[in-house]
Amino acid sequence: MSKGNKIKTAIVILNWNGRKYLEKFLPSVIKYSQGEENKVVVADNGSSDDSVLFLKENFPEIKLILFDKNYGFTGGYNKALQQIEAEYFVLLNSDIEVAENWLNPIIEMMDGNKTIAAAMPKILSFHDKSKFEYAEASGVFIDKFGYPFCRGRILDKVEKDTGKYDNITDIFWASGAAMFVRANLYKQLGGLDEDFFAHMEEIDLCWRFKNAGYRIAVNPQSVVYHVGGGTLPNNSSHKIFLNFRNNLFLLLKNLPKKNIFPIIFSRLILDGLSGIIYLVSFKFGFFFAVIKAHFSFYSKIGTMIKKRKETDIKIVKHKEIYQKSIVFEYFLRKKDNFDKLNF
Repeated sequence: MSKGNKIKTAIVILNWNGRKYLEKFLPSVIKYSQGEENKVVVADNGSSDDSVLFLKENFPEIKLILFDKNYGFTGGYNKALQQIEAEYFVLLNSDIEVAENWLNPIIEMMDGNKTIAAAMPKILSFHDKSKFEYAEASGVFIDKFGYPFCRGRILDKVEKDTGKYDNITDIFWASGAAMFVRANLYKQLGGLDEDFFAHMEEIDLCWRFKNAGYRIAVNPQSVVYHVGGGTLPNNSSHKIFLNFRNNLFLLLKNLPKKNIFPIIFSRLILDGLSGIIYLVSFKFGFFFAVIKAHFSFYSKIGTMIKKRKETDIKIVKHKEIYQKSIVFEYFLRKKDNFDKLNF
């Protein structure tokens, strides 16, 4: 997959101490993905388990890229994708089970519409395949304050998959758990922002795509099943830190100039309220993670403003951003399903 050997689609799995997921899910990825035009690649982010030995012994047919340490989701993918020549990249989590014909619907859609920079399949829960997966579902959006929600999941309410979200549609961002992206645009716009390390970096990338005039889409004709929280558990204080800090990075880098101060000021207040809730709930690790996130954000404001100024794309308002508070709509107006929202 070096220059001169360009393929159609590279399915790239970034692994870090995920031997159990590779053993469980890699066979289905190879079975339904590997072929003349499509190649499966595993990039190992400096694992300390026996992932690499396991791969070499059991899957010698796949390309293996090895790193000396953990560069995070962002650095790991950027370094891996620099070494691959393909028309499309698929960033695929190691804890995902794919189904037969999961690639074709999205590749055919993107082949037929060059304005789509990135896309995602419908993502269902591996543990309950009748339900959407919490973090991605059937397309992902954000509200005016940067809070993510899905077609199929609003805050903590996850819907069953009844088929009502099976239409192909524009979304705000494509999940990094199974993101299809045009390789030339990925490289042209600088890839994932490595200051994020992990979490919300795919939102930042998709926001940059949209600011550059491209579209993001979900095609539910393609379906995958996600375990979720495979590398960093949902109850991790480090995950709380990354989510709070990176959300502020995201807003500062991509909001229209006139919205930066009012939105970020509001978010700092809302984050403070979340911190108080963690404190009175005796979740001290989470409380300090919020404080740490804010100080980390303050230390990087100059860096994020510089990145914002360096971009030559127009920062605009997008119709896929919900111009209300999803928290307010959920708790006070009882809009707990995506189809109850009015964009």
